[in-house]
Amino acid sequence: MIIRSRAPLRLGLAGGGTDVSPYCDEFGGAILNATIDYYAYAALEPLDSGMVEFASADLHESASYRAESALRNDGCLDLFKAVYNHVVRHYHEGKPLSLRMSTRVDVPAGSGLGSSSTLVVAMLAAYVEWLNLPLGDYELAHTAYVIEREEAGLAGGKQDQYAAAFGGFNFMEFGRNGRVLVNPLRVKDWVVSELEASLLLYYTGKARTSAEIIQEQSRNVRDRNRPALEAMHSIKEEAFRMKECLLRGDFHSLHEVLRSSWESKKRMASSITNEHIESLYACALQAGAYCARISGAGGGGFMMFLTDPIHKDNVVAALRAQQNGGMAYGCHFTATGVRAWRVP
Repeated sequence: MIIRSRAPLRLGLAGGGTDVSPYCDEFGGAILNATIDYYAYAALEPLDSGMVEFASADLHESASYRAESALRNDGCLDLFKAVYNHVVRHYHEGKPLSLRMSTRVDVPAGSGLGSSSTLVVAMLAAYVEWLNLPLGDYELAHTAYVIEREEAGLAGGKQDQYAAAFGGFNFMEFGRNGRVLVNPLRVKDWVVSELEASLLLYYTGKARTSAEIIQEQSRNVRDRNRPALEAMHSIKEEAFRMKECLLRGDFHSLHEVLRSSWESKKRMASSITNEHIESLYACALQAGAYCARISGAGGGGFMMFLTDPIHKDNVVAALRAQQNGGMAYGCHFTATGVRAWRVP
């Protein structure tokens, strides 16, 4: 028997960064995101060998260990170990499990599309299916957050885990004491179609490590850095504006919100943008794009552009002419979150 799972990656449309502590704990955060048809996949195979085997196809890494109640970090696929250790400790009475966990993600690491958090959700969903664990969408997302942020110690926010678990277009609110409220949005079909037709994802050719950006962002909140705090307040308000734009199908205002939110986002931390990103932004706008922004924490990974669907090829050609090793991606939005199933 093989247990498979997949969880969709997310595209942040507004409010990104306000889900990161301590901002959301003190001021409350608001995020609007949507899942797209790029996925993190996991395959779990129960073993009777007394071993635990991990393999990441896209990272070209693998490792095997004797099954124990807690696997020690050694720098190789430690996130896999964090998920295993949590499941064994909290859901298997500390008794070791023997298994093979194999994974693959559709996009490069450091993409800004929430790939690491989505992968944790996919792996956890496979354990949930195998062990018949009582975890609903909220519990699954919260558990994935605890594993990645608290137990594995990886810096970041909360939106990715909830997007992967719930799927679709969601307006999310983050408050004190870990409170999270996910509000699914009923976006009209024609609005979704227009977004898909207009949307261009472009991989900048450079992965980024979000930890330093997120740490600076958090430090700016603790230090009461006025420009950074004002930028985050603006970004939160833009999430509410984006929700209204989507529900009304007001694309003119939607473009304005994206332009405004990008300018605000750049004030949150010094390394969110750089010369390379600004060059791509200017190039796309000159070629006819309406607006653009970086996905995720910033610094690299994917950029998102909205443009006239008829002239999208012009924007792609202009970006490719930069000869920066980047790549254009099309995508569609998805309505469902993580799924797991058994293969006899």
